[in-house]
Amino acid sequence: MTHIQSMLDTYPKDLGNLDKGKLAECIKACFECAQTCTACADACLSEDMVAELTKCIRTNLDCADICAATGNVLSRHTGYDANITRAMLDACRAACKACGDECSEHSSMHEHCRVCAESCRRCEQACSNLLASLG
Repeated sequence: MTHIQSMLDTYPKDLGNLDKGKLAECIKACFECAQTCTACADACLSEDMVAELTKCIRTNLDCADICAATGNVLSRHTGYDANITRAMLDACRAACKACGDECSEHSSMHEHCRVCAESCRRCEQACSNLLASLG
């Protein structure tokens, strides 16, 4: 059991219709993707062809910020607003798709981009799964 799941299990109020398993997986995927995208942007900055990776770096950093914000919002439940949660999940999915697509274009040349694209795809799917469970 992860600390994320433990914290959800110890929350003193009912989480309503939220699927705790999907919620925990999405929070984990968001924070993992944020870290991976940050590291990928940093690795891109270390490449000799850094000028050609400007869009990738920008997309990585945007995705990292959006994933971190989404993970934070999903971690708070007091005064829960499903509309905000849906909007955050939609934004996170869009950022992860854009970043995954961009990193995939560089994945044959840069292993860090391949790893990042995979993380983005996992997070995109976790957001979709949680959104679907919200109804």
